[in-house]
Amino acid sequence: MDKLQDALLYINGEMRPAGNGAFYDNINPWTGKPCGQAADATADDVDAAIACARDAFDNTDWATNHDARVAAVTKYVEVLCANRDKLMQIARLEAGSAIGAAARAQIDGALNGAKDLLKCWEKVELVEDLGIKNEGYDTKRIVRREATGVVGAITPWNVPLYVNVGKVIAALLAGCTVVLKPAPDTPLMGTIMGELAIESGLPAGVFNVITSADPAMAGEMLTKDPRVDLISFTGSTAVGKIIMKNGADTLKRVFLELGGKSAFIVLDDAENFPMTVMGSMVVFHAGQGCAYPTRLLVPKSRYEEAVGALQMAYAGFADKWGKFDEPTCIMGPLISKKQLGRVSEYLEIGKQEARLLAGGNVRTDMGEGFEGGFFVEPTCFVDATNDMRIAREEIFGPVLVVIPFEDDDDAVRIANDSVYGLGGAIFGSTERAVKVAERIRAGALSVNGGVSITGDLPFGGYKQSGMGREWGVEGIVEFMEIKAIGIRAS
Repeated sequence: MDKLQDALLYINGEMRPAGNGAFYDNINPWTGKPCGQAADATADDVDAAIACARDAFDNTDWATNHDARVAAVTKYVEVLCANRDKLMQIARLEAGSAIGAAARAQIDGALNGAKDLLKCWEKVELVEDLGIKNEGYDTKRIVRREATGVVGAITPWNVPLYVNVGKVIAALLAGCTVVLKPAPDTPLMGTIMGELAIESGLPAGVFNVITSADPAMAGEMLTKDPRVDLISFTGSTAVGKIIMKNGADTLKRVFLELGGKSAFIVLDDAENFPMTVMGSMVVFHAGQGCAYPTRLLVPKSRYEEAVGALQMAYAGFADKWGKFDEPTCIMGPLISKKQLGRVSEYLEIGKQEARLLAGGNVRTDMGEGFEGGFFVEPTCFVDATNDMRIAREEIFGPVLVVIPFEDDDDAVRIANDSVYGLGGAIFGSTERAVKVAERIRAGALSVNGGVSITGDLPFGGYKQSGMGREWGVEGIVEFMEIKAIGIRAS
């Protein structure tokens, strides 16, 4: 299996190793072995990246020369798209993505999203004239949108390019400068963006990338440093709470896209009920998606039919996952040994709480060369209730929990009975399903398979799934301040 290039730091327009020359292993989830190395940044490296981003914002025209900035970001997006094959290979070896998943959400979703953001920028109203109002004398009122400043972008390992692009491209378009800290498990997908920034001619300092084996050090510095104006974080709810606390002393603006336990609701009048239920299997990218619906809610009146359909679906999928070179494969390994241990614990919890319908095991027999990979079988638990841990806690693995409901009101109650509110899906006659969707407290809802997560739609959560929005016009404006100006006209 091919090796990847080393992931270097990208600071002030240059690729370089850590200040002390240290590297750490970049682990391939398919094999459990190194596929490359990544620069292990020091605190001084992080400080240098912040200083460069601050200087680029304060002492260049990046934030104010809109035409030049948008032209530079447009060229950068073109270069990213031209390197699709390289990015695909990184997603496969570093994030453990199967080809079918890499070609969708991992890479094409990110690149198409970047192009969507360029179009969304055209809709951002930088100056709004509110006309003249008399308050004893005439005042002309103008509202301006201006870049917030230096952004600390802290990103996860599950779909790294997609999340990196959603933050970095939006922030750069808004006129901010950025320090990106990718997850330790997927460093190259961060620093390759620095390498391609150089190729595209992006000005030095406006974008910087720091990698570190320590999951907390660089993030702690970014969230506490007064030179950083805004933190955009995607990851767990637990870490999101720490980031909010860290940013409190400097009153940073904080945007959080956090965990989820989304519901997949199939109403009793859903078209082709058995096939719809089969489509709820949690297998894409081994279930490592924050908005992935992992609770299947089905009506009691058709519960046995649903369970039978799932039994057939999982049996039919038994030999269709974990294949590195199969173009149609959408499920590979988990990201790391740590995540394998976490999911394994939930498998044992599930076996105590509910009935195991399919899967439920760690796999070490995936073929020669893959013995050390982090594989878990596609798993389904039935006869569950919403108070079980497997129904309430985010597992972040290929685990589906099936819960029966009485009627639409009961389905809504169960779906909303969660600390999370990120995504979800509802299937049924359109008018009825839309009414259910309107009652679900979540940020992105699909009705009858409609796509609710794209680059030109705002994405984010309710409740402990986060605050703020990424993507779309809203995702760009999140990186901007609003200024009101009153000019005496008489």
